[in-house]
Amino acid sequence: MTEHSGPLAGLKVIEFAHIMAGPVCGLMLADMGADVIKLESPEGDDSRRFLPPAIAGEPAAFMMMNRNKRGIVANLKSDGGRAVARRLVGRADAVIENYRKGTMEKFGLGYEACAKENPGLVWCELSGFGRTGPYAERGGFDLIAQGMSGLMSITGAGAGGPPMKVGAPLTDITAGILGAMGVLAALLARARTGRGQRVDTSLFEAGIVHTYWQSAIAFATGTAPGALGTAHPLNAPYQAFRTSDGWITLGAANQANWLRLVEALAAPELGRDPRFADNASRMKNPQALEAALAPQLARLGSAEWLAKLEAAGVPAGPVLDINQMHRDAQTLAREMVVEVNHPKAGKVKTLGLPVKFSGTPGKVAGPAPTLGQHTREVLAEYGFAEAEIEKLIATGAVAVG
Repeated sequence: MTEHSGPLAGLKVIEFAHIMAGPVCGLMLADMGADVIKLESPEGDDSRRFLPPAIAGEPAAFMMMNRNKRGIVANLKSDGGRAVARRLVGRADAVIENYRKGTMEKFGLGYEACAKENPGLVWCELSGFGRTGPYAERGGFDLIAQGMSGLMSITGAGAGGPPMKVGAPLTDITAGILGAMGVLAALLARARTGRGQRVDTSLFEAGIVHTYWQSAIAFATGTAPGALGTAHPLNAPYQAFRTSDGWITLGAANQANWLRLVEALAAPELGRDPRFADNASRMKNPQALEAALAPQLARLGSAEWLAKLEAAGVPAGPVLDINQMHRDAQTLAREMVVEVNHPKAGKVKTLGLPVKFSGTPGKVAGPAPTLGQHTREVLAEYGFAEAEIEKLIATGAVAVG
């Protein structure tokens, strides 16, 4: 059995999840030490077919989302596969699932049935729109959730442009993180009451929570904010600017940082301009502010400006591409790029755990499983005799890597 360390060491989690939101929830728990067993169908998680890219034939997308987990194959359409799933769930602390509403119930593996056998079970459901409400029966995808949550209306170059999605699958990833937070909260409640419960979140709600500022504006004014490019809806200047050789971001929104910026630019006239006297004034004149700052910042290169701004105490940073971010000194110092040994792909890089613990550090210790890699190991741990395992394999109820 894989050794686990971290604040969740000893926690048993069964993951019936595919592609992204559910697997993100599982990897967060796994990276913090939980023993996450990913149960796949004989065809495997759909992200195993997200090709290209691949490393030595192994799909890069699947390896990213499923590191630190153990993997088994069980056919839930068979009696034997369902029996395996029931035994695993019966001994689990938590279950993660992101299938359409009713799918797990169809297999006799819904929360109500499983909680009768395991009343302390925490059951996390991640879906497109949640398990209640008029859209509960709908499937959901990040693109759809970004559109319906309002995110696409506030993303883009500016007013009047076409709707634009955030480049990352923001609602999938956020739903997974919210799910992990919900699991941990439910486990804390279980420690007090002895009983588990359902945890229900969705891509739709994960998108909505990213509109806190814009929703505050809409509630207060009745007007729906639109896209602002890189600018902020409540503070200025807080956006990206072109330099003579690239782009930097500039966060000089509060008054102290604004005055520091004026000094760093050696442009005292900006500090005297009544249009820019305070944040309220600057927010009334955003185009004039950008027009005043743009030629100033275009005079020098990014590195020179970043050095000047850092010396002046003005928050600023470069605009990096993904490869540059991977190589950044702070990324590496925070162990956000780590290497694991995959049984087929060899040494592969993956992203690290974004939460650090001083006393019980989590760790990305293992790669994503190959399809059915741990089936024998897990079944033996859960009390299946060798003859039973062979029978399950022979009947197609389970598969081994």
